[in-house]
Amino acid sequence: MYLVAVSAASVFAAEFWMSARMQNATTWAAQDAHEGLTVTAEPWTDPSLYKRQFKKRNPLTAGIAAIRVTFQNDSADTLRVNLERIQLQVTISEDSRQNLPALSPEEVADRTLSAATRDPTARRVPLPIPLGRSKPNRTKEWMELEKAARDAEVSSSIVPPHGKVQGLLYFDVASQLDLLSTGHLYIPEIISLERNKSLFYFDIDLAKKASR
Repeated sequence: MYLVAVSAASVFAAEFWMSARMQNATTWAAQDAHEGLTVTAEPWTDPSLYKRQFKKRNPLTAGIAAIRVTFQNDSADTLRVNLERIQLQVTISEDSRQNLPALSPEEVADRTLSAATRDPTARRVPLPIPLGRSKPNRTKEWMELEKAARDAEVSSSIVPPHGKVQGLLYFDVASQLDLLSTGHLYIPEIISLERNKSLFYFDIDLAKKASR
Protein backbone atom coordinates (compact mmCIF):
# COMPACT_ATOMS: atom_id res chain seq x y z
CA MET A 1 0.00 0.00 0.00
CA TYR A 2 2.69 2.52 0.95
CA LEU A 3 4.60 1.85 -2.27
CA VAL A 4 1.60 3.01 -4.31
CA ALA A 5 1.30 6.14 -2.18
CA VAL A 6 4.99 6.90 -2.51
CA SER A 7 4.84 6.42 -6.29
CA ALA A 8 1.86 8.78 -6.69
CA ALA A 9 3.49 11.41 -4.50
CA SER A 10 6.72 11.11 -6.45
CA VAL A 11 4.95 11.73 -9.78
CA PHE A 12 3.26 14.87 -8.43
CA ALA A 13 6.48 16.09 -6.86
CA ALA A 14 8.48 15.49 -10.04
CA GLU A 15 6.14 17.76 -12.02
CA PHE A 16 6.40 20.49 -9.38
CA TRP A 17 10.18 20.34 -9.11
CA MET A 18 10.66 20.35 -12.90
CA SER A 19 8.56 23.50 -13.16
CA ALA A 20 10.55 25.14 -10.38
CA ARG A 21 13.85 24.21 -12.02
CA MET A 22 12.74 25.80 -15.30
CA GLN A 23 11.92 29.04 -13.47
CA ASN A 24 15.40 29.44 -12.07
CA ALA A 25 18.66 28.33 -13.67
CA THR A 26 20.89 29.89 -11.01
CA THR A 27 20.24 27.29 -8.31
CA TRP A 28 22.87 24.66 -7.62
CA ALA A 29 22.89 21.11 -6.26
CA ALA A 30 25.35 19.04 -4.25
CA GLN A 31 25.46 15.27 -4.01
CA ASP A 32 26.67 12.27 -2.04
CA ALA A 33 26.34 8.63 -3.10
CA HIS A 34 27.21 5.20 -1.74
CA GLU A 35 25.66 1.77 -1.08
CA GLY A 36 23.24 2.21 -3.97
CA LEU A 37 21.72 5.44 -2.69
CA THR A 38 22.31 8.91 -4.15
CA VAL A 39 21.22 11.95 -2.16
CA THR A 40 21.05 15.30 -3.94
CA ALA A 41 20.60 18.58 -2.06
CA GLU A 42 19.57 21.79 -3.83
CA PRO A 43 19.42 24.97 -1.68
CA TRP A 44 16.67 27.41 -2.62
CA THR A 45 17.98 30.96 -2.31
CA ASP A 46 15.88 32.60 -5.03
CA PRO A 47 12.45 33.88 -3.81
CA SER A 48 10.87 32.98 -7.16
CA LEU A 49 11.30 29.27 -6.41
CA TYR A 50 8.86 29.56 -3.51
CA LYS A 51 6.09 31.43 -5.33
CA ARG A 52 4.22 28.46 -6.75
CA GLN A 53 3.92 26.66 -3.41
CA PHE A 54 3.75 29.63 -1.01
CA LYS A 55 1.41 32.07 -2.69
CA LYS A 56 0.80 34.55 0.15
CA ARG A 57 3.63 34.20 2.66
CA ASN A 58 7.17 33.31 1.62
CA PRO A 59 9.15 31.55 4.39
CA LEU A 60 12.33 33.04 2.92
CA THR A 61 11.22 36.49 4.11
CA ALA A 62 11.22 35.09 7.65
CA GLY A 63 14.78 33.83 7.36
CA ILE A 64 13.75 30.25 6.58
CA ALA A 65 15.55 28.57 3.68
CA ALA A 66 14.40 25.40 1.95
CA ILE A 67 16.68 22.68 0.63
CA ARG A 68 15.20 20.40 -2.03
CA VAL A 69 16.39 16.86 -1.30
CA THR A 70 16.17 13.85 -3.60
CA PHE A 71 16.76 10.27 -2.43
CA GLN A 72 17.46 8.07 -5.48
CA ASN A 73 17.56 4.40 -4.45
CA ASP A 74 19.24 2.20 -7.06
CA SER A 75 19.50 -0.80 -4.74
CA ALA A 76 17.13 -3.74 -4.24
CA ASP A 77 16.53 -2.74 -0.62
CA THR A 78 13.71 -0.72 0.88
CA LEU A 79 15.32 2.16 2.75
CA ARG A 80 13.98 4.16 5.68
CA VAL A 81 15.40 7.65 6.27
CA ASN A 82 15.10 9.15 9.73
CA LEU A 83 14.05 12.62 8.60
CA GLU A 84 13.92 13.96 12.15
CA ARG A 85 17.67 13.51 12.61
CA ILE A 86 18.73 15.44 9.50
CA GLN A 87 20.71 18.59 10.30
CA LEU A 88 22.17 21.52 8.43
CA GLN A 89 25.70 22.11 9.74
CA VAL A 90 26.78 25.73 9.29
CA THR A 91 29.93 27.69 10.09
CA ILE A 92 29.05 31.02 11.69
CA SER A 93 32.62 32.13 12.35
CA GLU A 94 36.08 30.60 12.42
CA ASP A 95 35.50 29.17 15.89
CA SER A 96 31.71 28.86 15.90
CA ARG A 97 29.68 26.12 14.24
CA GLN A 98 26.07 25.12 14.70
CA ASN A 99 23.86 22.18 13.79
CA LEU A 100 20.41 23.36 12.72
CA PRO A 101 17.52 20.87 12.92
CA ALA A 102 14.98 20.73 10.13
CA LEU A 103 11.76 22.61 10.89
CA SER A 104 8.35 20.96 10.85
CA PRO A 105 5.55 22.48 8.72
CA GLU A 106 4.02 23.79 11.95
CA GLU A 107 7.25 25.57 12.85
CA VAL A 108 7.53 27.02 9.34
CA ALA A 109 4.04 28.51 9.68
CA ASP A 110 4.69 29.75 13.22
CA ARG A 111 7.94 31.52 12.39
CA THR A 112 6.80 32.90 9.04
CA LEU A 113 3.70 34.54 10.51
CA SER A 114 5.58 35.75 13.59
CA ALA A 115 8.10 37.45 11.31
CA ALA A 116 5.26 39.08 9.35
CA THR A 117 4.10 40.92 12.49
CA ARG A 118 7.60 41.89 13.65
CA ASP A 119 8.98 45.41 13.29
CA PRO A 120 10.90 45.34 9.95
CA THR A 121 13.43 47.85 11.34
CA ALA A 122 14.28 45.63 14.31
CA ARG A 123 17.62 43.86 14.32
CA ARG A 124 17.52 40.23 13.15
CA VAL A 125 18.18 37.65 15.83
CA PRO A 126 21.62 36.17 15.09
CA LEU A 127 22.42 32.50 15.09
CA PRO A 128 22.12 30.39 17.14
CA ILE A 129 18.35 30.59 16.91
CA PRO A 130 16.79 30.86 20.40
CA LEU A 131 14.23 28.26 21.45
CA GLY A 132 10.82 28.79 22.98
CA ARG A 133 9.39 31.34 20.57
CA SER A 134 5.74 32.27 21.08
CA LYS A 135 3.33 30.70 18.60
CA PRO A 136 0.79 32.73 16.60
CA ASN A 137 -2.91 31.90 16.66
CA ARG A 138 -4.00 29.02 14.44
CA THR A 139 -5.81 31.22 11.96
CA LYS A 140 -6.98 30.32 8.46
CA GLU A 141 -3.79 31.91 7.12
CA TRP A 142 -1.71 29.76 9.48
CA MET A 143 -3.50 26.59 8.35
CA GLU A 144 -2.98 27.44 4.67
CA LEU A 145 0.72 28.11 5.22
CA GLU A 146 1.20 24.94 7.27
CA LYS A 147 -0.52 22.90 4.53
CA ALA A 148 1.65 24.48 1.82
CA ALA A 149 4.81 23.62 3.77
CA ARG A 150 3.57 20.08 4.43
CA ASP A 151 2.59 19.44 0.81
CA ALA A 152 6.07 20.44 -0.38
CA GLU A 153 8.14 18.64 2.28
CA VAL A 154 9.91 15.31 1.70
CA SER A 155 6.98 13.08 0.76
CA SER A 156 7.95 9.94 2.70
CA SER A 157 10.63 8.48 4.94
CA ILE A 158 10.44 5.22 2.93
CA VAL A 159 12.43 4.99 -0.32
CA PRO A 160 11.35 1.90 -2.32
CA PRO A 161 13.79 -0.28 -4.27
CA HIS A 162 14.84 1.42 -7.52
CA GLY A 163 12.62 4.35 -6.56
CA LYS A 164 12.88 8.01 -5.70
CA VAL A 165 11.54 10.25 -2.94
CA GLN A 166 12.01 14.01 -2.89
CA GLY A 167 10.78 17.22 -1.31
CA LEU A 168 11.82 20.19 0.79
CA LEU A 169 13.56 20.43 4.13
CA TYR A 170 13.28 23.75 5.98
CA PHE A 171 15.94 25.44 8.10
CA ASP A 172 15.91 28.74 9.98
CA VAL A 173 19.17 30.40 8.93
CA ALA A 174 18.13 33.85 10.20
CA SER A 175 18.25 35.20 6.62
CA GLN A 176 21.97 34.37 6.38
CA LEU A 177 21.70 32.62 3.03
CA ASP A 178 25.46 32.71 2.53
CA LEU A 179 25.65 29.95 5.15
CA LEU A 180 24.12 27.55 2.63
CA SER A 181 27.00 27.86 0.17
CA THR A 182 29.48 26.56 2.76
CA GLY A 183 27.19 24.33 4.84
CA HIS A 184 26.84 20.57 5.07
CA LEU A 185 23.61 18.59 5.03
CA TYR A 186 24.12 15.74 7.49
CA ILE A 187 21.93 12.62 7.26
CA PRO A 188 23.01 10.22 10.00
CA GLU A 189 20.41 7.46 9.90
CA ILE A 190 19.28 5.43 6.88
CA ILE A 191 18.29 1.79 7.39
CA SER A 192 17.80 -1.11 4.99
CA LEU A 193 14.54 -2.70 6.18
CA GLU A 194 15.14 -6.11 4.58
CA ARG A 195 18.62 -6.48 6.05
CA ASN A 196 17.97 -4.47 9.23
CA LYS A 197 21.25 -2.72 8.54
CA SER A 198 22.24 0.93 8.84
CA LEU A 199 23.86 2.57 5.82
CA PHE A 200 26.91 4.75 6.17
CA TYR A 201 25.95 8.33 7.03
CA PHE A 202 25.63 10.97 4.31
CA ASP A 203 27.51 14.27 4.62
CA ILE A 204 26.67 16.49 1.67
CA ASP A 205 29.02 19.42 1.19
CA LEU A 206 26.81 22.13 -0.28
CA ALA A 207 29.89 23.92 -1.64
CA LYS A 208 30.53 21.06 -4.07
CA LYS A 209 28.21 21.25 -7.05
CA ALA A 210 26.96 17.98 -8.45
CA SER A 211 27.39 17.24 -12.14
CA ARG A 212 24.14 17.67 -14.08
